Amino acid sequence: MNEMKNKKTLVLGATTKPDRYAYKAINMLAQKGHTVLAIGQNQGEVAGVKIHTKAIPVKNIDTITLYLNPKNQRFYYNYIVEAQPKRVVFNPGTENPELYQLLELNNIKVDVACTLVLLATNQY
Repeated sequence: MNEMKNKKTLVLGATTKPDRYAYKAINMLAQKGHTVLAIGQNQGEVAGVKIHTKAIPVKNIDTITLYLNPKNQRFYYNYIVEAQPKRVVFNPGTENPELYQLLELNNIKVDVACTLVLLATNQY
C-alpha cells in the first residue's frame, strides 16, 4: 500500500522553456499526480498547468519549489510566508540563507534539494 500522496506544489519561477529545470519539474510533478500551481515571468502552459505572472491566492500548499535566484525571491518573501507551505525546496542556484531564516521563524521547513531528484527517487 505505497499510495503516493498528492502534494499540492507551487512552482515559483515557472517557464515554458523545455530546457529549463522549472519546466521539467512541472512536467514531472504533474506526471506523478501532484496538483501543480505555477508562477513565472511569462504566461503560458506546461503539462496543462497555467503559468500565472502575478502572485495568486493559494491554500493548503504542501510545497513551494523555487526556481528564482535570491534577488528575485525577495519580491515573494511575504507571499511565501503567508502561503504557509509545509516546506520550501531550494533547488540548486536558489540557496538563500536570509530566506531560510525567515521561513524557520515561521515554522516552515527548509529543504535544500533538487525537486527533480526528490521526485525521481520517490523522496518528494
